Amino acid sequence: MIENMKTNQLEKISNLIKNVKQIVKSIPIRIRIVAAILLIVLIAIIIIVSIIRVEESKQKYEIYDGTNLDEERYPGYKELIDELQASHPNWTFTLFYTRLEWEEVIANEGHSDTRTSPLNLIPDSSNYPEDWRCAICRDKRYDNGTWLCASDKAIRHQMDPRNILNEDNIFQFLELKFTEGAQTVEGIKSLTEGSFLEGDSIAEALIQAGRNVNVDAYFITARLIQEQGRSGTTLSRGYEYNGVIVYNPFNINATGNSSEEILQNAAEYAYEQGWDSLEKALIGGVDFVRSGYIDVGQNTLYLQKFDIVNQDRTLYSHQYMQNLLAPESEATNMKSIYEASATVDTNLNFIVPLYENTPEEVSE
Repeated sequence: MIENMKTNQLEKISNLIKNVKQIVKSIPIRIRIVAAILLIVLIAIIIIVSIIRVEESKQKYEIYDGTNLDEERYPGYKELIDELQASHPNWTFTLFYTRLEWEEVIANEGHSDTRTSPLNLIPDSSNYPEDWRCAICRDKRYDNGTWLCASDKAIRHQMDPRNILNEDNIFQFLELKFTEGAQTVEGIKSLTEGSFLEGDSIAEALIQAGRNVNVDAYFITARLIQEQGRSGTTLSRGYEYNGVIVYNPFNINATGNSSEEILQNAAEYAYEQGWDSLEKALIGGVDFVRSGYIDVGQNTLYLQKFDIVNQDRTLYSHQYMQNLLAPESEATNMKSIYEASATVDTNLNFIVPLYENTPEEVSE
């Protein structure tokens, strides 16, 4: 019986196809040609629209020329950029269209029950408002016990580009490439005096390291001081691991929920890399930052902290540090070096991220 039903259905389908063919044959050839052309045009339009939508969703970079920034779509940017450019005529600004929704970015950077440790931490200090603490984590400590989960309000404030487009914070957006003449030995010495990096040989090594891998040498210096402090730490002075004294001044893989765990993880990484001298660790560390971050588009302090660059991978998780305030403090150090070396007004480029549906009011 089932076989008979299948046979009947096949016959009906066959008859339907025959009827359609007969109808098509009965249509004049001119009408058929016109219909075919219209169908082709329709398919072409659908393909073109699809391509346009894909292109519009892609992140892109565009040099700012004073006229190509949509003030309604991205409120509050133009005036700030124009003011900086007027004060520093040699500076250029690159608009980075992230194609990311502002609220979606904040949601992904904020508290998540699926993570063992937050993406953004602030010091446990009275220097910061109470509402900068995550309302969910509250007083829960992370890393070495002196860090707290940052609230959405704190993240909004630190991520809002309009809070950074000023003389004090703009170096968070500096493109971290080596520029001959803009970065000098004397500039590095001005920042490293009295620190564990003090000395002509180290300053020259830092300039050479930057030149070798096309990375801003002042950035390298600021990152080292940010990670180690001016006096240095165990990881920059040398730590014994598996019978070998190792160095890790960039604190690479220095993660964990206790001081000992953080130290062990960073030392293990240094041991695996063969960093048994400070010089090897400096060279290897710079190359790590270049290949792991700068080469994949995270080529500013801001972008190394906030992973919003879509390089055919997931967003938000590939960040250099958890410290929410790190880009701000590193930028301060970098600017001071440029000013000390009288190169702050050289040809520098700043990459400014733009978010979709950015609120008109600047985040407080």
